[in-house]
Amino acid sequence: MLTSSYPVLLTRDVATTASFYRDHFGFETTFEADWYVSLRRDRWELAVLDCAHETIPATHRGSVAAGMLLNLEVDDVDALYRDLVTDGPLTPALDIRTEDFGQRHFIVPAPDGVLVDIITNTPPTEAYAHQYESAVH
Repeated sequence: MLTSSYPVLLTRDVATTASFYRDHFGFETTFEADWYVSLRRDRWELAVLDCAHETIPATHRGSVAAGMLLNLEVDDVDALYRDLVTDGPLTPALDIRTEDFGQRHFIVPAPDGVLVDIITNTPPTEAYAHQYESAVH
């Protein structure tokens, strides 16, 4: 039986990457070493691992989490945009906008190439509404 699931981001700079998620998204440290940091916010977990650490198979050491889009759904994307971008230090890779498929969101780059997509769900337009299932299977 599955008891937990969370992303572990491979990075070249564990301290900077962990600080990014603590400082901008309110994650708190639950375990910290120079090579690994475990973070939690409410029931959500995220970890950061040095990409050169010996626990990574030798054939994959040195690779970072680039090419990953990490979605963070929030209650008020506009308020977070003001805090992080308008009044804060981040520059969006994708400026805030509302999508026909049912999201208002913006994307910011995180350390080592991860993109963080901050989202508040919105009603989809009629063109997309039929693509949503009415019940979870």
